[in-house]
Order: sequence, then C-alpha cells, then structure tokens
Amino acid sequence: MNRKQFLKNSAKGVTLTTLVPSLVFCSTDGQQKTISGNYRVNSDFEPDVDLELTATPSELQFFPGNPTNIYSYQSKLLKGENASHEKLPDSYLGPVVRVRNGQKIRVRFKNQLPHESVVHWHGLHIPPEMDGHPMYAIENGKQYIYEFEVNNRPGTYWFHPHPDKITGPQVYQGLAGMFIVEGVNEDLPSGEYDIPLIIQDRTFDNNNQLVYLQNNRMGQMQGFLGKQIMVNGSPEQIMEVSKATYRFRVLNGSNSRIYKLAWSDGSDVIVIGTDGGLLEKPIKKPYLMLAPGQRAEIWKDFSDAKNTDEIQLESLAFNSGTSMGMGGGMMGGMMQSEDTQNGNAFNVARFKITKNEGEIKTLPASFSPIKKTDAVKAVNSNSPRQFYFYNQRMQWVINSETFGMTEVADWEKVKLGTTEIWEFINGDDGRGMGMMQDMMRMPHPVHLHGLQFQIIDRDVSGMESAVWETIKDGFMDEGWQDTFLLMPGMKVKIVMKFKDFKGIYVYHCHNLEHEDMGMMRNYQVT
Repeated sequence: MNRKQFLKNSAKGVTLTTLVPSLVFCSTDGQQKTISGNYRVNSDFEPDVDLELTATPSELQFFPGNPTNIYSYQSKLLKGENASHEKLPDSYLGPVVRVRNGQKIRVRFKNQLPHESVVHWHGLHIPPEMDGHPMYAIENGKQYIYEFEVNNRPGTYWFHPHPDKITGPQVYQGLAGMFIVEGVNEDLPSGEYDIPLIIQDRTFDNNNQLVYLQNNRMGQMQGFLGKQIMVNGSPEQIMEVSKATYRFRVLNGSNSRIYKLAWSDGSDVIVIGTDGGLLEKPIKKPYLMLAPGQRAEIWKDFSDAKNTDEIQLESLAFNSGTSMGMGGGMMGGMMQSEDTQNGNAFNVARFKITKNEGEIKTLPASFSPIKKTDAVKAVNSNSPRQFYFYNQRMQWVINSETFGMTEVADWEKVKLGTTEIWEFINGDDGRGMGMMQDMMRMPHPVHLHGLQFQIIDRDVSGMESAVWETIKDGFMDEGWQDTFLLMPGMKVKIVMKFKDFKGIYVYHCHNLEHEDMGMMRNYQVT
C-alpha cells in the first residue's frame, strides 16, 4: 500500500467543491499595515519549488445530508518534483509540502476569503517578511509572494493563517498544511511507511456545519474544544496498516486541545523527533504530552500484531490545571461542557492490521548529534528575560501587555548574533489582581516565530502536585523546539541564538483563541 492509498483510507467518501461558508467570523480592527511586503515575483530569485496556494471558501461531504462549509488551501505545483507536493485525498487540509535543506521555495499566496489572511510557516527560520507576521496580511483578491531558502534541519513543520484576531476561526475552518524538510536516513521508515498524522478537534451541528465560538467571550477565554477528533482532515479514524514499521509525523493542529498520547496495547511511545527534527537518540515514554502547534515523530512497529489486531492511538485523561475564577477548577468545569473538557480521555485513531507483508526496520540506537547551545555564553545568563503569561481583567496578557501590530517594548529588543536565555512563567507577576487573578489560570502553549530553541530548565515547584502527577512523564524537553507547553504554575527556561535575520517577529500563546484575544507580542532583532 503506497502513501496515497494509506491516506485515502483515512478519509473515505469525501468530495470537495467550492462554496461560500456560512460561518460568520469577527472582523479585524482594520489597523493599517505600515511595512511594505512582498507582492511581486522577484525575477532574480530562481526557485527549486514554485507553488500556488489559494485560500478559498469550499465545502466537503463529510456526513449524509448537507455538505460542510469550510475554508481550504487549493494548491498547484508550478515547478518542482512531483514528490514535493502531495495532496491529502478527500481532505479539507492543504497539501503536504516536501522539500530539502538548501532548496529555494516560492509560494504565490492568493486570498479569496471574505477576510484578510496571511500564511505563517511554523518553525521555519526565514526572514520576517516571509514568516507570516499579521502586518503582512492581505485582503480578498490580493496576492503575497513568499520566497525563501530552506534553512532548517530535516524535520516536520507546518503552515497556517496568522491574521490579527481571526487566526482561530481560519484555522478551525480548515486552513493548515504540513511542511516537511526531507533528510537522508536509510534506517528510518520511508515512502508509504512515512505518514503524517494531523490531529484536530471539531464540533458539528445537526446540519453538518462547523460550530465555533459564535463570539462567546467565555468560550474564547477557554479556547475552542471540539467534540469530534479529525485525523488528516477527515472524521474517519480507522487506518489500515501492514505488519511493518512506521514513522508517524504527528502534528497537534487543534486550536486549544492538549493531547496525552499513548498506545492501547501498552507499548511505549517511541519519540524519534520533535519540532526541529530528529533527536540524538530515540526516547521511550509511557505517554506523550502534545500541545497545539507541537510536532513529534513517533516510531511504531506493527510487525508483532496479529492480522485481526486493532491498535488505537489514545489520548489519556489528565488534569489540565484549568482554574477560572472563584471556585477554581469547579468554575473551569462549568465553562467546559462535560464531554469536551481539556484532559478528557478519548480515542484519536484506530490502526487495523490488514497485511502480513511490510518493511520492518530495527530501531536505531542514535541519530544525528545535536550541538547544545551554551547557556553560559548567553549575554543574560545571570538575568534571563522574564515573560509572565496570565489573566488580567478577563484578558490574557504577557507582562501585562497585549498585541500591538508594530509595537515593540524595550524588553523585547535583542541584538543580532547574540545568545539569550528567556524564562516563561505561567502566573501573575505580582502586579495584577492578586488572589482572584491567580485563580484564573490555564495551560499556555508558547510559540516563538523565526527560530528554534533548546529547553534548559522546567521548574514545576509552583505547580499543584495533583496536576503534575498526571502529566509528568510526557514532556519532551530534548532536541530543538519552537513550541512548548507551559502549565499553570510552571516556569520554563529556553536558550536561543538570534542569527541571520533582522526585523520583527511575534511570540505568543498557541491556544489560538488566546492569541486572537491579544496574548501575543512582538520581539525585534536589531
């Protein structure tokens, strides 16, 4: 079974046409963009891959009855190898783009949505005007040209919209795709055994239409949590596999749901890669915590299973530590319906072993070495910059501030070529509303644009033990990262070097509803 056949089994019976969706989004504040973007093809740029990507209203026939109104990335490969552009069959998701380090990429993005949009290349190390900052969002009928060289290690990255205040609804409607930087490693599963697993949650009404927040302020405070798991843009969760070894590239593409991934057969989750590519060596865990925006490459060998076996990828129950005001966790539970709470257990995907033949691999003892960033050489090694993520007067903030399109504070300016340590704290910095504010806490997936970093410390001394005990064995702090999970009361230190590019990038909570509320800030490389 080749990759396309495998993916088609995960999305049976779905058809795609173009239509205007009925879901109404809130509009942006119309803030004027002040920096010129890249709206024309550069004739001096010779791309290895040239791709046309159009965001457009569409519809899909998911269930009997009415088709579901969605947004989709329609794509067309203008130049490049056919393998560099793979459409997920019968899926609302965009293409899987496969490229190599050193290749030059051009993407002609066209916006046919009723609202402005922009494409963020999540995890890629590229110039700020190519990264997808909200200031570069284009209106309906306009075009933006992305031209960049791939500077990243082989690994699993992705792309999605990033317009100010409406990222959540656009991703929820279907706009996302996987961006894979290929490497050469004959010891790893490849071809039909190298499979994307994009996990998202959605809710549908009786007319098969997507249900979103509908401008519900309390729902936005929490973040969207859906009732149904979607895999690779389809509600079909049964996948046929061979008695073989697979490399699953798992992406948490949900708006705000956190997954505690485990195998139903009790075997370890074998992690071979994180956000920024392969680890130095495989790491075995009983389960894996995966926050929105994070990726993990998982090794799974089905060769010992019987033909009749069915193995499930599950999300186990855990305590999210959510506390929304007086009454703590009780109030948090009241905000969330019983069947959608973050931390509920449910099945993610079912793997049915249907073939005896298949390529079987031996798990390598090691992969490529990772050069550790020397935190001692950081210019602020003795006084890391601190970023407090918390709630202030029913508003999610970072250091008491919310997003301004081009606003950069002095404490957000760094120098090109320097290495720094940043510390992120989930909780009040002592300048807010005291006890009431402290009770309004939630997990925050933290994402930095423009670079990869290394986690050097995760301090859980301020966490509730009842929360930590349910998640403590699932964190992957090794390797290169661009997104990490910051639980209530937790502190995380990261180290990174600002290299190659000057300009403004954003950092934010990757709970997309929190981001849309303003839990996002700029940092500037000068």
